[in-house]
Amino acid sequence: MLAAYAPLLAWLVLVLVFVTGLLWVTDRIGRPRPATGKADTYECGMEPVGDAHRRFSVHYYLVAVLFILFDVEALFLILWALQARELGTPGLLEVGFFLAVLAVGWLHIWRRGGLEWDR
Repeated sequence: MLAAYAPLLAWLVLVLVFVTGLLWVTDRIGRPRPATGKADTYECGMEPVGDAHRRFSVHYYLVAVLFILFDVEALFLILWALQARELGTPGLLEVGFFLAVLAVGWLHIWRRGGLEWDR
């Protein structure tokens, strides 16, 4: 029984030796190149401004959750589109009802100001 796993074990040992050897070689050959700008934070080519621990409004997170919600709904629409011919007219009516419910929900959130996180 264990003989069947011998090639897998040999491959695992070979990979571990190879990775360890590469890390050791790069540590020995490579030289550290410290610079003043290397330790700075970098994001999107812009200088960081302000404190990283500032508090965001809860509306920002609400918009993020709504984005994920509507993104998942778009995935369901893609899956429906792949099966649209097999589902026929009843499937079209159901997805129309689904979109109507989504539109009513989106309009409600929009009118209540839920899509504005900077207030």
